[in-house]
Amino acid sequence: MSRPLHRGVSGIRVPDSINDSSWDSQSKDKTEKDDFDKRGSSDHTPLGLRSPLRLVFSDKENGFASDPFIVGTPRSRFKLLLFSLKFSLVFIAVLALVGSFWWTLNLSSSSRGRVYHGYRRLQEKLVSDLMDIGEFSRGASRWKELETCSSELENFVPCFNVSDGNEFERKCEYDQRQNCLVLPPVNYKVPLRWPTGKDVIWVANVKITAQEVLSSGSLTKRMMMLDEEQISFRSASHMFDGVEDYSHQIAEMIGLRNESSFRQAGIRTILDIGCGYGSFGAHLFDSQLLTLCIANYEPSGSQVQLTLERGLPAMIASFTSKQLPYPSLSFDMLHCARCGIDWDQKDGNLLIEADRLLRPGGYFVWTSPLTNARNKENQKRWKFVHDFTENLCWEMLSQQDETVVWKKASKKSCYTSRKPGSRPLCGRGLDVESPYYRELQNCIGGTQSSRWVSIEKREKWPSRANLNKNELAIHGLLPDEFAEDSDSWKSAVQNYWSLLSPLIFSDHPKRPGDEDPSPPYNMFRNILDMNANFGGFNSALLQARKSVWVMNVVPISGLNYLPLIQDRGFVGVLHDWCDAFPTYPRTYDLVHAAGLLSLEFSHPRKCTMLDLFIEIDRLLRPEGWFIIRDTVPLVESARALTAQLKWEARVIEIESNSEEKLLICQKPFFKKHAS
Repeated sequence: MSRPLHRGVSGIRVPDSINDSSWDSQSKDKTEKDDFDKRGSSDHTPLGLRSPLRLVFSDKENGFASDPFIVGTPRSRFKLLLFSLKFSLVFIAVLALVGSFWWTLNLSSSSRGRVYHGYRRLQEKLVSDLMDIGEFSRGASRWKELETCSSELENFVPCFNVSDGNEFERKCEYDQRQNCLVLPPVNYKVPLRWPTGKDVIWVANVKITAQEVLSSGSLTKRMMMLDEEQISFRSASHMFDGVEDYSHQIAEMIGLRNESSFRQAGIRTILDIGCGYGSFGAHLFDSQLLTLCIANYEPSGSQVQLTLERGLPAMIASFTSKQLPYPSLSFDMLHCARCGIDWDQKDGNLLIEADRLLRPGGYFVWTSPLTNARNKENQKRWKFVHDFTENLCWEMLSQQDETVVWKKASKKSCYTSRKPGSRPLCGRGLDVESPYYRELQNCIGGTQSSRWVSIEKREKWPSRANLNKNELAIHGLLPDEFAEDSDSWKSAVQNYWSLLSPLIFSDHPKRPGDEDPSPPYNMFRNILDMNANFGGFNSALLQARKSVWVMNVVPISGLNYLPLIQDRGFVGVLHDWCDAFPTYPRTYDLVHAAGLLSLEFSHPRKCTMLDLFIEIDRLLRPEGWFIIRDTVPLVESARALTAQLKWEARVIEIESNSEEKLLICQKPFFKKHAS
């Protein structure tokens, strides 16, 4: 039984509380589209531009060519009369719109204030109508749907190229942008809902071979091929899964009873370097620990791709030559289990970068054969790491077998009592909170930060999400400002769910493995917030008990509140939205952008809004959703572009007197057939 191409397109139910003319307009557009389809029209003009003008220029009727200017039969004379009447009506309408627009401008300029606000909505409607007529006059070529990419690009990530050392290095070049839509692989299936999808994924959705599964490391041996369609990560037997015992071992080495005590020790966010397939983070999820997986770009068998497919936080990142796009003092624990990083290389600068990311009092966990080496060369390498970490003011807590746990100093005084010739502390010019892929530094960072607070002295999760007055002052915020932002996002999340519920659950069949959750719980798992600001959207989702995780993105073109987001116990990243986001195609269920268009396109940019939307299409899973909240003109411009990407789109009015609107889009599921 085949699934509808678009969830909620048929049998749409809108809540009674929503009385918006845009829904009626969209419904009318849909009806007109069906009428034209029945007449055999091949025009692909977007729904928003269908008008009486289109009837004038239609050149086919019932499959036969016709000319309205040939007079001879009563039928042809009737057509000519009808054509003349329609043309006259359109001409009069255009004159009326132009005249009304001119009159409104004069009125608003002569009597600003109350009169302007009274006629603002009429003025915006006139501008929108004139823009539609202008776009129509430019021809259908402007609204031509984008071509689909070749099959070679179905798992491709832009910006990653092979460097001299046969490693993939991130380098974004605008002229290498792919202006096409990435199709899913053959036999792609929409992922199972959370939490079922955490343990079972579809083989066709990821690029991995059976050999790569069998050759995975010891911590991922639990992954078994169930059949030709699914991969299971279930841990029903301890002989296939050592993650639980491994996590328990780390807790004991820190001095805790078990991994459920991590939060009591101040641990909330963990950076898992070279994470395998997310097994460590998946196990810790039940303890309310947030583990972000990072790994190098891999064309096949990707750790990041499989982790994301399971609904776990992950992104492509590398320690090779650049600083990671996270602020200093961002994570409570760094974990590296056979992660492939040679920490003794680059004169110790890789360990300095790890130290920069680690909060005071945080833990560094390393599992490697090098820690238990027998030959002299490896013993020498291990000694370098051992001595260098001591110079970084890390205390080695314990070593068991191949696993070593260090604890970073909680007080800055340690750095003043180090041996002469030790690595210097970074000056204020280098110790910054926004290292966007900057070259690795050989000085110790983070010590100049006012955020230097030991994890033991921070609020435990979930209280950490609500920063106190002193913590907000560090980020230049007042409690009232922070509280107002939080309240507005609580209301916004309720509105989003009331809008999406009838769309998502309208006549949509249950998927395999579903547990019949109450709508709309568990429909989304991976969420990308493109302009996260204070992380209020993330916080509101968790307070509403949505079982999601959010990648909070702070654009480099705006104010940098990423340190605040990390301090709240969330994860995020700095990013330039004219570059490709460091993740694989079909990554997120929901992409959210509040105020992003105003931020990015209020000044000249090297990319266009269409470029941005093509990238969003790459990031979205089939049947995924995109919510835009922005000013009316920008929302209307965005809506016009959705036809080129083949998205379903609806404009929603937030409030009657609001200067903003919502644009809710859904990416359709185009199935690709085997050639």
